[in-house]
Amino acid sequence: MAERPYIVGNWKMNGTRAMLSEARAIDRAAQRYMRAEVAIAPPYTLIHAVHREAEQIGIGAQDCHAGEDGAHTGDISATMVADAGAKFVILGHSERRADHKESNALINDKIASALDAGLRIILCCGESLETREKGGAEEFVLKQLKASLPRIDDAGERLTVAYEPVWAIGTGKTATTKDIEAMHNAIRGLLDDTYGKEQSENVRILYGGSVKPDNAREILSIAEVGGALVGGASLSAESFLGIVVAASETEEA
Repeated sequence: MAERPYIVGNWKMNGTRAMLSEARAIDRAAQRYMRAEVAIAPPYTLIHAVHREAEQIGIGAQDCHAGEDGAHTGDISATMVADAGAKFVILGHSERRADHKESNALINDKIASALDAGLRIILCCGESLETREKGGAEEFVLKQLKASLPRIDDAGERLTVAYEPVWAIGTGKTATTKDIEAMHNAIRGLLDDTYGKEQSENVRILYGGSVKPDNAREILSIAEVGGALVGGASLSAESFLGIVVAASETEEA
């Protein structure tokens, strides 16, 4: 597994220029906690502004269109977000899959476009509560990933996987440590089979779903958890940095 934990804040549809102060505070703190790699994905409107302010943290986009350009009113291409300063893009998030009916085929096209634009990928996967309760969580997630993983030779440098059980996103619920460990081990096995262990070991597997300062240490200590994809708790520098500190101390231990 890659050495430094990766802590990524997904601001979702939140944030105006008034929140640049939060981004600056996160960036300053990240310079003190170098044992963790820290990044945020603000809304499109703030990518360039945060990119100009940031010295340490990575900046990414929450999505991109599959096309390079054209008659797609309201959409933004991978090239555009890269031009604005993004270095990575989150793709396949459950909210995109649900709200915009995104298929695996569409996500594959977006991944290809993002890679062509030089972006790194955070590929999301996760099951519903109904699937979990029926006992089919691992099968569902692995099938979802198999349909979306890019066929690339440098996966260790360009790919991160984020496991987010849908029922835990923004609900205050988290999966048990046993369930998280089992799922991350299953994902690691698929990555090994897909890319070979030499590349796979450098693909970090993040956990997402109501990660907060008070549970981050326990989650980040689980085998094969290489970081966290953080939603609501990333909107405040104070709460987000609590998770960054936990990641740094877990890595130090």
